[in-house]
Amino acid sequence: MHSYDSLLATVTDSRGRPIADPATGELVGHAPEHGVGHLDRAIETARAAQPEWAALGHDERARLLRAAADAVDESAEALAGIITREQGKPLNGPGSRFEAGAVSTWLRAAATTPLETEQLLDGEHGSATLDYEPVGLVGAIGPWNWPAMIATWQFAPALRMGNAVVMKPSEHTPLSVLALVEIVNRVLPPGVLTALSGDRAMGEALTAHPAFGKIMFTGSTRTGKAIVRGSAEHLPRLTLELGGNDPGIVLPDAEPEAIAEDLFWGAFINTGQTCACLKRLYVHDDVHDAVVEALADLAAKTPMGPGIDERNVLGPLTTRQQFGIVDDLVERAKAAGARVVLGGDPDRELPGNFYPTTLVTDIAPGQPLVVQEQFGPALPVVRYTDLDEAIERANALDAGLGASVWSADPERARQVAKRVAAGTVWINQHGGIHPMVPFGGIKGSGYGLEFGAEGLKAVSVPKVISG
Repeated sequence: MHSYDSLLATVTDSRGRPIADPATGELVGHAPEHGVGHLDRAIETARAAQPEWAALGHDERARLLRAAADAVDESAEALAGIITREQGKPLNGPGSRFEAGAVSTWLRAAATTPLETEQLLDGEHGSATLDYEPVGLVGAIGPWNWPAMIATWQFAPALRMGNAVVMKPSEHTPLSVLALVEIVNRVLPPGVLTALSGDRAMGEALTAHPAFGKIMFTGSTRTGKAIVRGSAEHLPRLTLELGGNDPGIVLPDAEPEAIAEDLFWGAFINTGQTCACLKRLYVHDDVHDAVVEALADLAAKTPMGPGIDERNVLGPLTTRQQFGIVDDLVERAKAAGARVVLGGDPDRELPGNFYPTTLVTDIAPGQPLVVQEQFGPALPVVRYTDLDEAIERANALDAGLGASVWSADPERARQVAKRVAAGTVWINQHGGIHPMVPFGGIKGSGYGLEFGAEGLKAVSVPKVISG
């Protein structure tokens, strides 16, 4: 079991780059500055370790992943503390304790998800089977919004399938991932999992390196496109979970008070800094005002502040750049005549990156706050009267990660959901994920699936034996 101080000490380097608490601006620690030489050595070590790791077989690898999950649970409070101080999300609510718990949950899911040999043919036309074998080396680049959880989504299935993994966390939140990997590596054999703290140049070098048979990336669409270009020479398999601008459509039969809390957390979990957050809400005129009122009441009662304060369940934006993006989009909406129901008035002089929970309505559907991903706590609510038009607007953008439909009639909602273009469409919820349910985007939100058996297949290479 680690304490916060002891775990932090294992992953910091006094000569490295300073990492500040986004709630206060205070120093959290110094992240090591790894370069391309470190990447080459990590690849060499991973190459040497991978064949023996693969030879252990599924059962033994699964046992070690379950042991790694136990190790994470033993140090969960320390890990949660680092996540809170570095990324900003509160300890409580759907915050850093939740994230640390999700790490062990997904480790166990990767260990226990079955993936059996598929018998494709067995009869007069011959025999054919389909199995999945290790890629070899997997390179993973993670984001800053859920640094430890998403790192686990990447490395846990890759390890389960017999690969070795080299990871580069976001330069904004490297300490969380370095700490997680330090915990997990107390159980795993040396060399099969390495995390390197570096900048964009490190990510570009990892993407272009011929050693990797698979690249996994979660982040912006722009960077995802750069990864496609940078990796093209060597044709690694890619899983790209890219930006989203998830729509929600509230049908006229919805009950505002019944859906308000799920709507709220669908939009504002992690202070809106989630790829599959609800980012634009289309509400039928019949229930528009009641939905807005219910959301405003909830938002006004939901405490925001420094994450180490046990009372708070919403925190700051992780970077000052993201604060500026959200602030600019809301100001442009206000200048265009939109109505700010709540929030929209940040104290720009405070040291922390706090942007208040904000609801904006009476907004034109083409406004930047609607059509650009804000990735923060500002939700535009667009009034509609024609459902076909609302669905058309929901589908109009080059984003297709998630979406949701809200109705008192689940079957009616399902029929609408079939018309919405997204990798996942939720009914009367938004953003709920499960380790056994595949997740991935379409259009500009990327391609490839994570979670469940499909996620295991994605970090493997198929082999058909026919005879």
